[in-house]
Amino acid sequence: MTPSPPAPDHPSLPDRIPVLPLRDLVFFPHMVLPLLVGRPASVAALEEATAQADPGEGLLLLVSQADPDQEDPGATELHRVGTVVRVLQHSPLADGTLRVVFEGLRRASVERFIPGAEPDFGPGAAPLRARIQELPYPDAGSPLAPEPLALARRVERQAREYAHLHPDLPDDLTEAFGGPDHPVRLAHLVAGHLAIGAPEKQELLEADSLSATFQGLLTLLERETEILRIEERMDRQMRMRLDRDSPMGGGFIEGSMNALRKELEDDGEWAELETRIREGGLPVHARERAERELRRLTRLNPASPESGVIRGYLDWILDLPWRERSADRADVARAREVLDDGHFGLEEVKDRILDYISVLSLVGELRGPILCLVGPPGVGKTSLGRSIAQALERKFVRISLGGVRDEAEIRGHRRTYVGSLPGRILQGMRRAGTRNPVFLLDEVDKLAKDVHGDPASALLEVLDTEQNRAFQDHYLELDFDLSEVLFVATANTLSGIPEPLRDRMEVIRIPGYLDTEKRAIARAFLAPAQLRRHGLEADRFSLAPEDAGWLAETYTREAGVRDLDRCLARVARKLAREVAEGRRERTEGGVLDRTLMRAFLGPPPLLRSERDGGAERVGIATGLAWTEAGGEILEVEVAVVPGNGKIQLTGTLGDVMKESAVAAVTFARSRARGLGLPPDFHRDVDIHIHIPEGATPKDGPSAGMTIATALVSALTGIPTRSEVAMTGEITLRGRILPVGGVKEKAVAALRHGLRRVLVPMGNAPELDLLPQEVRERLAFSAVQGMDEVLKEALGGALSLDADPSPPPGSTSGSGSHSGTDPGLRLSQ
Repeated sequence: MTPSPPAPDHPSLPDRIPVLPLRDLVFFPHMVLPLLVGRPASVAALEEATAQADPGEGLLLLVSQADPDQEDPGATELHRVGTVVRVLQHSPLADGTLRVVFEGLRRASVERFIPGAEPDFGPGAAPLRARIQELPYPDAGSPLAPEPLALARRVERQAREYAHLHPDLPDDLTEAFGGPDHPVRLAHLVAGHLAIGAPEKQELLEADSLSATFQGLLTLLERETEILRIEERMDRQMRMRLDRDSPMGGGFIEGSMNALRKELEDDGEWAELETRIREGGLPVHARERAERELRRLTRLNPASPESGVIRGYLDWILDLPWRERSADRADVARAREVLDDGHFGLEEVKDRILDYISVLSLVGELRGPILCLVGPPGVGKTSLGRSIAQALERKFVRISLGGVRDEAEIRGHRRTYVGSLPGRILQGMRRAGTRNPVFLLDEVDKLAKDVHGDPASALLEVLDTEQNRAFQDHYLELDFDLSEVLFVATANTLSGIPEPLRDRMEVIRIPGYLDTEKRAIARAFLAPAQLRRHGLEADRFSLAPEDAGWLAETYTREAGVRDLDRCLARVARKLAREVAEGRRERTEGGVLDRTLMRAFLGPPPLLRSERDGGAERVGIATGLAWTEAGGEILEVEVAVVPGNGKIQLTGTLGDVMKESAVAAVTFARSRARGLGLPPDFHRDVDIHIHIPEGATPKDGPSAGMTIATALVSALTGIPTRSEVAMTGEITLRGRILPVGGVKEKAVAALRHGLRRVLVPMGNAPELDLLPQEVRERLAFSAVQGMDEVLKEALGGALSLDADPSPPPGSTSGSGSHSGTDPGLRLSQ
């Protein structure tokens, strides 16, 4: 921006003058300034101004737009006061725009805007013209009156100080202002060089007198000069701090000054933090800590690493829900409806959840044991947690703990570490935004432990209702109340949960879905959802119950319904492909029968093989096993061949199962007389005990009964009954000890078409807790000793004397594995 030399001779104004709108810019008289002109109407106005005039004599009216974002402003969108300018020179640029140098001549007011004719210029390119009148200052006579003269002198002095402090203005600029001897020139040049917004400059240009212009300039100059003084003082302080704190030289200081100034200019940031702390509803201890950290932050160099750490710490304190809570909707009937809509079956689980909601409706708070949903994958544990939140109308937060091995993942890292953060608990609370969400701790049985600490032990404080009122995260180091949070944990097995942690949770077992439940779930939930997800109209397709059951039996082998859902997704993708290829109409429905599903899915991989019957069952007994994926059956095979008394165990058996096999052999030897065998039969034979699927590791204390039954069958040549399965551990005296996992094992027996299950007498009370369909379709026999087992399993073809005396030299004893351990376990 260059001031023009004083020019007493101005050309006379024409009747009509082309108008060139300016965006976010106000042009003052006596200024010489290059501008880029590119809009079609502006280019046309420039061409009209220069076409009939001598070079350097073309006149234009520069007027500011009221809205700088308007691309093609009309007459109503322009200010009524502008500056008449002379076009000194113009030249085209490579991008098609024009670089034009204008000289401001005088102020003018617009009497009327005259739109141009588009046929002469093309659409959107017609210039705007205006009928104008010169706008002189009434008090700008010579000599000046005392008041304008005094104001002019004050403005000149203030402008010199402003130009001296401003880093972007040249030092010799004040010489071109002209001083009080040229008051109009002084006012316009000072106004043009002020670093203020276009609206304030437009007010100066429209001032009705020279005194008013000087008054406005004086106010603005005093304000801007004070800002520049503050900036200079802050820059000086920062240089002193950096010289003291940084080993680097002045080059570093100069190079960082712009970034530092930007940080320091934002004084409102500290005020905003202070307001949030004061009005954020923080507890007293949290507010005092936040205020202390804010005081430290304001004294620190914004470029120092500690400044960023403190700012992040304050953000965490202010973002946590210290007092915000959602209103509970403890409506038991609605909760039942929500659970039924989202989950089929699982009546026991729903009943327990409704008990908790009932208590909440009566006492207004829910404090007690933490729920732990234990069951195989795919049975709906995670979605149950989401349904609980929906029923209570609380926020839902889920964190996965699978593979977590660092205690800091739960309690957070201390702020002494670079990149430290709060633990997952407080991160989840921040996402929830309320202090009483439903908080799901997924896969709690898969926590790891190493040199970084034990995250399971860190969870003790979180899940203990007496301790979590004042939970302390290592990062925050403030007591945070978790007592209103409804924690729900999920696990596939209890064996992976440490005993102290298990003691703080109320376990709800989900054994898996029955075949009838899978059929209903496939028809009511899975198939419609997959069809809709793949762009098909679900109500136009049907899936018969028998076909859904056939799909579950032949293509899946699971306690949950994930594989079943994947199969239905494959069917839906095949149907979507037929629609995409034009072989099926999008609105066309159909029946999802076995023929269609077999064509889409290929040969069934899991056709159920018929178990051997009759004489083929000699040396074979059906046992029940527990796995993390639910219950399973497996056939124990025993072969007796001539030999010299060796015992061979195959099938990838664990130590506990090997001990069960040895105990079964010892039991058979101690009952040789009752079995009709020679007392020293074991010296002439080798016994081979094998459990198929040798690639799958197996272990657990519930195979003793099955191995003993298969061994007796092999020794006596009496086949076992194919419809009978069993689970239980034996002692050397033939007593049957209770085992765990009865519910999962019973569901597996029903799923595989068995009709009778033998369980230890100690597990008899658990039979009343089995699903009604299992109790109706399976016959259960509670047994106390091997004589009852052999009677049931061998069809009464053999009986033993009850509790015979042990042979000389032998000792009676019991197996070492019983109780609540699920028993025979397949590791997958």
